[in-house]
Amino acid sequence: MTKSERLLNLLILLLVQRRPLSKQQVRDSMPPYLEAGDEAFDRMFERDKDELRALGVPVEIVTLDNYFDNEIGYRINPDTFALPGITLAADEAAVIGLATRVWQHAGLAAATSDALAKLSAAGVEVDRSRLDIAAPVVAVSDPNFDVLWQASLDRTRVTFDYQRSGAPKPAKRRLEPWGVVSSSGRWYVVGRDVDRGEPRLFRLSRVHGAVKRTGKSDAFVVPPETNLRELTASLSPGPATEVGTALVRQGSGHGLRRTATAVETDVPGPDAVTAWDRVTLTHSSVHGFVDDVLAFGTDAVVESPAEARDLAVRRLTAAAGVSS
Repeated sequence: MTKSERLLNLLILLLVQRRPLSKQQVRDSMPPYLEAGDEAFDRMFERDKDELRALGVPVEIVTLDNYFDNEIGYRINPDTFALPGITLAADEAAVIGLATRVWQHAGLAAATSDALAKLSAAGVEVDRSRLDIAAPVVAVSDPNFDVLWQASLDRTRVTFDYQRSGAPKPAKRRLEPWGVVSSSGRWYVVGRDVDRGEPRLFRLSRVHGAVKRTGKSDAFVVPPETNLRELTASLSPGPATEVGTALVRQGSGHGLRRTATAVETDVPGPDAVTAWDRVTLTHSSVHGFVDDVLAFGTDAVVESPAEARDLAVRRLTAAAGVSS
């Protein structure tokens, strides 16, 4: 059983129960928990609950006994988990219905059926009607979605070729994926960029080729209290209101030149061998601006602002240390 299947089983187990389950009842109902040792089960169960909560699933802790408060149970309240009532016009409802039929994710649907069958076989009393509020629908057709989603659950590092907007060619990225999220109609993977040592956001449609898993599971830990939605919003590109300049070798850096608001030709550059131009660019993120310039290698140099120049120096110094 994969980690994603185990999480789905736990979600269904806690959702379909008519009453909260004790920790031992949860363990007895799920083979991966039952087969694990006591300490391994405790770690696995705590991690799985945290995973579900990070995905927005309200796993509740309640007291099982009215007279003793030391016995607790777990449940997912359908009223809390369900979406609030939404009123749609006829055309809006038609669009939602069409999207649901077109984008239903067969893999998760099959996993749901398997989970119900296993729970029923184990003697667990289930209320199938509660699953109506957790229909397994995923609006994505990107072939790398499943790989990234599973890697984020398994805590496995990945590598892929990624081409930023305006970059001349894709660049290799190494990522510790924390999750896959949707924002403004696009799918992104968010996590820690191994080479840059900081959280980054990558749009799935800009990934070239197949994403590859590297190393073992549980290779990293997501920082506590990480909110993927808030992190995605903070990393998403906003309006381009900031200004920066870069020195670009003449005859190169066409991606930067195309988006420049001004180009000053024949300016002093970092070397006297070739001629240089100064390009002025607007951006919404210093990190994104530096990424765009560094993508052109020795043909472009960050000039201003000072914050961007210092960041570029740190990036290049770190890269030199890694490759030496």
